[in-house]
Amino acid sequence: MRKNSVKNTRVNGEVHRVLAEIIRSEIKDPRIQPMTSVVAVEVAPDLKTCKAWISVLGDEESQKDTLAGLESAEGYIRSLLAKKINLRNTPEIKFILDQSIAYGVSMAKRIDDINREDDARHVETDISATEISADTAE
Repeated sequence: MRKNSVKNTRVNGEVHRVLAEIIRSEIKDPRIQPMTSVVAVEVAPDLKTCKAWISVLGDEESQKDTLAGLESAEGYIRSLLAKKINLRNTPEIKFILDQSIAYGVSMAKRIDDINREDDARHVETDISATEISADTAE
């Protein structure tokens, strides 16, 4: 199976859906935050390994705790995955903390701050230009 084949894309989507469902409803580890989501899943073409990118809403400590909880429950998650999806091999799951959502939020905040500063500068220039034109008119 090639990496970008239709079959591999379907397997990725199905593993993504089932993995998100398992993390949301089946895992009872208190270290795992309730606002944990599966961002993306990439199953190897030979179905032996799987990379799962996880996003956690919270501070850095809660993200590390959630990742540790998921890694310790990897065997249980894998057995549930095997029961729910009929694959030749059940992949070994490697959880990776995804920072892209947090990065996107911080970049949006920076852009908003720059836009506000830029708007404030334009208002100041417009006021000073109005004052200068009023002075020259007198």
